[in-house]
Amino acid sequence: MNKKKQERGDFSGISQKFSKSIYDTTKGQLRVEVLKRDLAPLLATEPCLVLDVGAGLGQVNQWFQEKGFAVVHSDLSTEMVEEAERRHKAEGLGHKCRYVSASLTELANQQPLNQYDIILCHAVLEWLPDTELAIHQLASLLKPGGKLSLMFYNYHAKLFANAIYGNFDYIERGLKVKKTVRLSPQNPAVPEQVDDWLEQEGLKVHQKTGVRCFHDYLRDLTHQQRFDELLALEMKYNQMSPYRELGRYQHWLIEKPNCQEE
Repeated sequence: MNKKKQERGDFSGISQKFSKSIYDTTKGQLRVEVLKRDLAPLLATEPCLVLDVGAGLGQVNQWFQEKGFAVVHSDLSTEMVEEAERRHKAEGLGHKCRYVSASLTELANQQPLNQYDIILCHAVLEWLPDTELAIHQLASLLKPGGKLSLMFYNYHAKLFANAIYGNFDYIERGLKVKKTVRLSPQNPAVPEQVDDWLEQEGLKVHQKTGVRCFHDYLRDLTHQQRFDELLALEMKYNQMSPYRELGRYQHWLIEKPNCQEE
């Protein structure tokens, strides 16, 4: 995969490596469990139209398909999209899902513009060069009254973790690497800036959750295998300050107010 594709979040050619590195680990399992809890209220609503941006292998939008929601599964990687479609069909799903190989920019520039009741955008912003523009594009794709599930890589958590590891020179360089590492996002978002950009778009954050508030800071990595205990700890404190802010990722539930309610 060339550098340009990686910077855009195109994981063509490494879908299996991506799956193993992200989902077949305790950090991936923890992320899934947190999302299941946070998204439960949306999954309990009347089925509607869902857009999953950077949907990857489609694990999360599968939950919505199982509940009868119509889904647009979108990812920049054609390989990822095709693999997701195969996986969904193997589960007897996919008949109410449209599979699209497209970037967020391409989706936002379509004419006429399609808008969605629910948008899922998980671990996408950190691969894009312009976070503010991405938030503007997401807002344009969301219907009034719609809900946005936004998960992004947390700049503060990355800095804190590197301080613990003793990577002081890396912090001094502004968390900029000399050589890009595969599957390692290089554009973490500052939550306070994300808050400001959402507010500028008229979007309201209703819930904030930290993802992996403790997991990534364990010095003895064998403790990560005490998964049930660790998950209980995360679930108890990951919506509580100051632990929430230490989450390696932030998961926010956001609403676009209905104009008629203004």
